[in-house]
Amino acid sequence: MYEPLDQTFFEAPVLELAKRLVGQLIVHETPNGLIVARIVETEAYHGPEDRAAHSYGNRRTKRTEIMFDEPGYVYTYQMHTHTLMNVVCGPRGIPHAVLLRAAEPVEGLHLMQENRGEKLKMKDWTNGPGKLSKALGVTMHYYGHRWTEQPLFLAKGSETLEIETGPRVGIGNSGEAVHYPWRFFEKDNPYVSKYRP
Repeated sequence: MYEPLDQTFFEAPVLELAKRLVGQLIVHETPNGLIVARIVETEAYHGPEDRAAHSYGNRRTKRTEIMFDEPGYVYTYQMHTHTLMNVVCGPRGIPHAVLLRAAEPVEGLHLMQENRGEKLKMKDWTNGPGKLSKALGVTMHYYGHRWTEQPLFLAKGSETLEIETGPRVGIGNSGEAVHYPWRFFEKDNPYVSKYRP
C-alpha cells in the first residue's frame, strides 16, 4: 500500500529537503500493526557551519558518524529520555541532517495512543520530536537504517501545502544560528509544535 520514496528524493540540499519533507509520510511496520503519520514540521541542520548542529565544525563522534555517510540514512539520537529522528542529507562527508519535528496521525491511531498514553489528547501525541518517535514506536535501534527500506521508511504524501518558515526550537545557546529561519511547517496545522526560543 505504501511504497518507500526513491533514494533520489534525499539527494537535495538540506534546506530544500527540509521543505520537501513536509507533507510526506513516515511509515512504521510494527509487529502489532502499521503506524503512519504525515510530517507537518521539520528543521534543517546545516552541518559544519551551523552552531546548532551536532556536526558543527565537522565534529565526528560515535553519535554523529552516520551524518557523514550518504543521504537517506536515519540519524537517531537521545535527548533526555526521548529518541529524535533525523534524515541524513548532503553529499557523503558533508554532515547535514533534517530533524522530523512533528507529524499528523494518519493510520494506526490505537497503537499511537497506546505508545503515548491513554489519557493524552490526540493533538499531543505527535506535536514534538520526542513525542513523535514514541508514538511511532521508533527507538535508537534504527540508527543507521535507510529511510528507503522497510520496516521504517518515508512514503509519498500530499503535495499541495502552504509552508511557513521560522527559527528553530530550543537551540538558545547556538549564537547567531538561533535566528536562522530553518524550521519549515504546514500553516495552521494543529500538530505543529509550540514555538519556544
